[in-house]
Order: sequence, then structure tokens, then C-alpha cells
Amino acid sequence: MMDIHKILEKLPHRYPMLLVDRVLEIEKNVRIRAVKNVTFNEPFFQGHFPGRPVMPGVMMLEALAQAAGILAFEGIGASTDEKMVYYFVGIDNARFKRPVEPGDQLILDVTIDRHRAGIYKFNAKGWVGDELAVEAQLMCTQRTVG
Repeated sequence: MMDIHKILEKLPHRYPMLLVDRVLEIEKNVRIRAVKNVTFNEPFFQGHFPGRPVMPGVMMLEALAQAAGILAFEGIGASTDEKMVYYFVGIDNARFKRPVEPGDQLILDVTIDRHRAGIYKFNAKGWVGDELAVEAQLMCTQRTVG
């Protein structure tokens, strides 16, 4: 389990772009299960959509990518800093199965499909209760800069 303080050590994201609230389970170099608590206070709900707030699909994918980033950083025993960056570089087969609304808890399930030369491919799913909300294959990379 990982609380918000540990998450902030692993990811460079901050409000309003930090989309992982807690890590429930992590199996190094294998899988992660994390939580995004969806609240009406999210800034994107003001315009998406007035009168019927729905979490944008790109934000669901970003939450999954951030969970994947925690899994990758944990696997190599690194934390984020100004020299280590983590980029979301690809999405395949993204499907949105259910709207995610304020009050929902989006459970982020991500497994590593493969890792070579600093590029990771992940299988990612987001659940609300026992309903699949989003799924995709994600590609991300870690790079040392400067």
C-alpha cells in the first residue's frame, strides 16, 4: 500500500494533474492496483459537461498512465526528480465502457506486458465497482535528462 506522500515521491504530477490518490497493491515489476477518487471539485467538470458531469476519457487514460508510472518507478527503485522524466508515449485499443461521474471511485488495474530498453508496454483497466469503465494498452518511457 502507498499513501499520497509516497505517490508524490514517485510522480512529478501535482494538482490539478495528479490523478492517483492511493495505491492499494503493488507487485514490483508485475502489477499495480490504485485508486482515483472522482469528486465534483475536479476542474474539468466545469466544462465536461455542465448539467451532466462526466470524467473525460483522456483523464481516465492519464490516471491509468500515472499508475503505470508508479509501477515502473517502483520496479527500478527510483523516485521522480528533475533528471528522471516519465513520458506517456502511446495508446492502443482504448475503449470506454461506462461513464465515470463524481462520487465514483475509479480502480486502476495495470500490469506490465513487457519492458525493453526503457520502454514499457502495459495492459490497463479502470473499474467502477465491478463494472469495466476503460481499458487500453499503454506505452510509456523513462528517460534521464540533463
